[in-house]
Amino acid sequence: MKNLLIIIVLAFVALGFGSVFVVDEGHKAIVIQFGKVQRDSETNQTKVFGPGIHFKLPLFDKVKVLDARIQTLDDAPGRFVTSEKKDLIVDSYVKWRINEFSTYYLSTGGFKDQAEALLKQKVNNGLRTEFGTRTITEIVSGERSELMKRAMIQSSQSANELGIEIVDVRVKQINLPPEVSNSIFQRMRAERSAVAREHRSQGQEQAEILRANIDAKVTVMLADAERNARKLKGEGDAEAASIYAKAYNKNAEFYEFLRSMDAYEKSFADKQDVLVLGPESDFFKYMKHTDGKK
Repeated sequence: MKNLLIIIVLAFVALGFGSVFVVDEGHKAIVIQFGKVQRDSETNQTKVFGPGIHFKLPLFDKVKVLDARIQTLDDAPGRFVTSEKKDLIVDSYVKWRINEFSTYYLSTGGFKDQAEALLKQKVNNGLRTEFGTRTITEIVSGERSELMKRAMIQSSQSANELGIEIVDVRVKQINLPPEVSNSIFQRMRAERSAVAREHRSQGQEQAEILRANIDAKVTVMLADAERNARKLKGEGDAEAASIYAKAYNKNAEFYEFLRSMDAYEKSFADKQDVLVLGPESDFFKYMKHTDGKK
């Protein structure tokens, strides 16, 4: 009898706990009864339970708690085709939340991954339509805001079938496919290389012109210097000859003596010098007689 009483008490406790469910802040819940979403008998609207403690029929009612906050769908970039039949790699994200909990549960089973997979298809369809009616120039130059606005409108219409409200659709980045980017970069590199070669050739041409001008100026300066040097040397030789002539005219014998002494000094400066002269040569006349006479 005592054991039966314990079992009954435990059963009532289990039923008590089974009849209570708690919804956390930022979440909402719906109750599925006999496989159908519970509705309000008066308004025939889906009964949505907000945060707090609520009651249900134990064993018969199944509670599905859903996140009612704004969610972010940020998946991998996708490939889209413009009106010019050119591919673009588009990186976008979507802000969404549940607005019809019964429809959301029935279409997705209440699973977020399933909801985002379906939502991504619908958003991509909207983006694909908008990209397909515009050129790359229009997309990049100033119609991106209009494109996102139109894509959100189209996506929202189809997202209502999932019980989802699309809050915002944004395009983060638009790039060309890698194979196209590489081709463009190679063409740009080739163009820059051609420009660089042209600048280098122009620079070499200018360098040759400057070098030729400088060489011509140097040649002219050297010629002028050589001419001036010859002129000065000629003037010096003339002046020296004049001085020699004046000295000779004043005392020819003394002048001849000095010239002979100077010749002796220069001739015998190096002991290795050799002179082959006859003994009667005038070169030695001042060495034989001080007056230079034979």
